[in-house]
Amino acid sequence: MKSNLLKSLRLTLVFCVFFSVFYIFVLWVFAKVAGPNGGNAEVVLLDGKVVGGANVGQKFTKDIYFWGRPSCAGDGYDASSSCGSNKGTTNEEYLAEVESRVDTFLVKHPYLKREEVPADIVTASGSGLDPDISVASAYTQVKRVATARGLSEEKVKEIVGMTLQGPLCGMFGPAKVNVLKLNLALDENAD
Repeated sequence: MKSNLLKSLRLTLVFCVFFSVFYIFVLWVFAKVAGPNGGNAEVVLLDGKVVGGANVGQKFTKDIYFWGRPSCAGDGYDASSSCGSNKGTTNEEYLAEVESRVDTFLVKHPYLKREEVPADIVTASGSGLDPDISVASAYTQVKRVATARGLSEEKVKEIVGMTLQGPLCGMFGPAKVNVLKLNLALDENAD
């Protein structure tokens, strides 16, 4: 009995060391070698200054910019409060919140019908930090952004097309648009 207890304790200690040190080290090395940016966060620069992280959503509210997904993380896109609302799709409070977002979106996009509003532009992601919107969400905003900037819709669509990211390896996940990169490309190309 005593020898089984000692074996169990030693095995537990070995696994604790393995999974809390060696495994983390292997993941870190893999990220440095195979990960984008050497395992570091991708930052977006404007005139040599960091203006944001490409993998964390940011709040854009002006009509001259594309808007991202709503955030339930703190006061919005607060990484220290990253979380979803944890409200189910049958929760009346949640449904009222989404309806309010749809109404607000339609005020700025009167050319759309209620059923044409993409779901991702009025629902928060699980983390509340999603930096991307669907291609449909980007194209529904083209007319508003073009009008606010005094540009043609074709020019704005061209900029959206330049920043469009296809599925990972051409097959994993949907096509998407990074809102921060799109808005910076819009500022750079609209001049």
